[in-house]
Amino acid sequence: MFNPSGARRAAVGAAGAAVLLLSLAACGEKENSGEPGAGPSVTAAADSALAAKVPDAIKADGVIKVGTDSTYAPAEFLDNDGKTVIGFDVELFNAVAQKLGLKAEYESAPFDSILPGVDSGKYEVGVSSFTINAERLKSVNMVSYFSAGTQWATKKGNPGGVDPDNACGKKIAVQTGTVQVDDITARSKKCTDAGKPAITVDQYQAQSDATAAVVSGKDEAMLADSPVGAYAVKQSNGQLELLGDIYESAPYGYAVKKDQQAFAEVLKEAVQAVITDGSYKTALEKWGVEGGAVTSSELNPAS
Repeated sequence: MFNPSGARRAAVGAAGAAVLLLSLAACGEKENSGEPGAGPSVTAAADSALAAKVPDAIKADGVIKVGTDSTYAPAEFLDNDGKTVIGFDVELFNAVAQKLGLKAEYESAPFDSILPGVDSGKYEVGVSSFTINAERLKSVNMVSYFSAGTQWATKKGNPGGVDPDNACGKKIAVQTGTVQVDDITARSKKCTDAGKPAITVDQYQAQSDATAAVVSGKDEAMLADSPVGAYAVKQSNGQLELLGDIYESAPYGYAVKKDQQAFAEVLKEAVQAVITDGSYKTALEKWGVEGGAVTSSELNPAS
């Protein structure tokens, strides 16, 4: 998920059945060992030197309060119990917290409310596939830990004939508050500037709803972060396919309040520690997203 501001609904009939099928797949069914996320939780040993650097106000209760949008599989989404937040973002940050001798506790929230929640102190960290960009760095510290780009997806066989480079007149789904909104809006402007029909941009509060809109045929395609698009296709049982190449890759970052510089620094060191001890690689491989691995963590890298 990008932007500076920031599949689980059934309908009636055949389209509803398709959406429901995707919903069940996206909600964390990983009983088979071949499924992404299957297997024991990844753990990391505490580092006492790093733990000592955590500000007292954060470590006093032994917990890091985390805000996350739990609709963004495979990064962060709800398990079968409808309560537990899982995903590669979650598994990785759990290891980072353990490295600091702490436990992460997650609160689900709309994506575009998380950064304001970090700024207000409601959350100590925002963990929700936030791509680092200049606008975000104005309001929060960001600690890099992963890299992803944008990927399009459509119904199997591309019945709408969608071309990402020429989607004029098409209906396209995106999640509100992501840079994909800026992306598709700019593409639509190019269409109208050339005298072609605008792109109809349908925005959804949850990525799962955007995905469901494509499965049902309401929208002709969607664009999302590359690991999210790939996971949606994998879980759609052949109903979706990827469209075009990944582009505009950029780092994800954990968001920390601007005046918590010391905590952001030690968080960066903890990410580097899990990269070094191998738990980072194990977590990403468990979820099949090792293609986004980075070799080092940075605090507030230039975007």
